[in-house]
Parts: sequence; structure tokens; C-alpha cells
Amino acid sequence: MSGAAGGVGGSPCLGAAGAASCSSAGSTYSAASAGGAGVAGRLRARVLEHIFSYLELADLMNCSLVCWHWNNVLADENSEVWRSLCTRNLGDEALRSDILCNLPTYKGKLKAYQHALSSHDCSRNVYVKKNGFTLHRNPIAQSTDGARGKIGFSEGRHAWEIWWEGPLGTVAVIGIATKRAAMQCQGYVALLGSDDQSWGWNLVDNNLLHNGEVSGNFPQCNNAPKYQIGERIRVILDMDDKTLAFERGFEFLGVAFRGLPKACLFPAVSAVYGNTEVTMVYLGKPLDG
Repeated sequence: MSGAAGGVGGSPCLGAAGAASCSSAGSTYSAASAGGAGVAGRLRARVLEHIFSYLELADLMNCSLVCWHWNNVLADENSEVWRSLCTRNLGDEALRSDILCNLPTYKGKLKAYQHALSSHDCSRNVYVKKNGFTLHRNPIAQSTDGARGKIGFSEGRHAWEIWWEGPLGTVAVIGIATKRAAMQCQGYVALLGSDDQSWGWNLVDNNLLHNGEVSGNFPQCNNAPKYQIGERIRVILDMDDKTLAFERGFEFLGVAFRGLPKACLFPAVSAVYGNTEVTMVYLGKPLDG
């Protein structure tokens, strides 16, 4: 959608259907702007901002389609409109901590929240904390537990950060999964990558996993450093090239998986250590270079 409010919400899978919806919305927008907005187009920006600051996301998306003037008012991603909406949806802990430090705008923070790990699509042995971004695993013996993101992707390029805030245990896997992939199993195993519905990187032994097999070491270098608790790993999913890659800090570690299927793929994690915590923050389209 060509609009300030576009792209913040979404269906459980952003892909062809979402693109068709955006295309339809764009047609509505063009028609509205072409015909003019009358009195609506003459309202002062400060007045509109004050009114918009009381609206919810769906209403703002509709407002962005009324005319160019309204769309431009919503274009400032750090305006009072987005600050108000962000404050109403996100907890104080998330906004005041450094969880969202790599997202400079309120609209970006709101988008990250809508793409965060799901409290409804996860093992019964985990829960999402009040900050909305951090997964906590309860101390359950002989269980591997995972969670998917709220929104999956079937096209486009997407990036998110993941970091562990507690011990890794014997298995700690980050990656992607379809809706069919299991999010809980008995024993301590690499849940992500245990079948043909998920792809994972085990941070403990630096193995890549898919379809129940180790598909190689990662990163592919001699004496690859082990993951350090608190270190942010950037995951890059390219559904156009069908690849999954990782970055650590400012270092591109390489492409881990190629030939991904044309399916809806979700960010996912799996953990085994009791009381450990994992945080995921969606960043949007990755920056090149």
C-alpha cells in the first residue's frame, strides 16, 4: 500500500493475498485523491493529528486513503498519532527498555509488536511476558518448547533480531517454520529442523537442521565462535530468492538455507532450559550493503 499507515497490520501470512488487498486499497486511494476530499482536505494538520491520535490502526489505515493531505499527515512515523497508538498497545517495559533500540520510529515499534512471538501459537510450557516481545520457558523436565511469530511471510524480504537472555542448555534453535511444524515435543531435542516443516540453526553446536538431519555447520569457517548470551542475531528471510541468512553484529554470516518452499514461513524459536528467555524483534525490510 502506498500510504503512511500501510504495512503495519496484516493477515497471519503476508503474501499474495496481502498484496492483492494492498493493490485494491491503492485503487481506492487513487480514486479518492483524484476526486478531491473537499472539507477534509482543508483541515489543518495539527487538528487532524489531534483527531487521529484517538483512533486505532484499522481506522488510521482507512484515513490514509481519504486524500493526499490526510496521507501526508500520517507520513511522519514519529508523530503524536503513532506515539499515542504505540503507547496504547505496547507496555512501558518495552518502550523504556533497550528491546526496541534499533527501531527509531513509533510506527516501527508498533509494527514490531504486531510481528512478535505469539502467545497463542506456542508450546503450553512457554508464555510471552508483559513486554510483548520476550518468551519465557517454564522449568518443565524432558520437554522441548517453541513458539512462532504472529505473522508469517510468503513473499518479500524480512529481517528480525533474536537473542537469548538466559542459559542455552543443550539445544537452542532459531529459524523458521510453517504452521504445520510442531511447537512442543518430549525430550531435549532440536525441535526446529526436526521435520520438513522447519529450518533451524542450533546456537549450541553451530549445526544447521532440516528434515531431522544436520545439513552442515554454520557459520562455515574454522573455529566459529560460540553464541554469547545477550548477543543479537539478525535473521534475514528472502522469500523472493527462497533463502534464509544470518548476521551477528555487523558481520554477515552467510546464507544458511537455500531452496525454501513457496509457503507461508514464520519466525520461530525452540528452547529446553528452564526459566530461560528469548526475545524477538521484527525489523522490517533488511538494509543492503
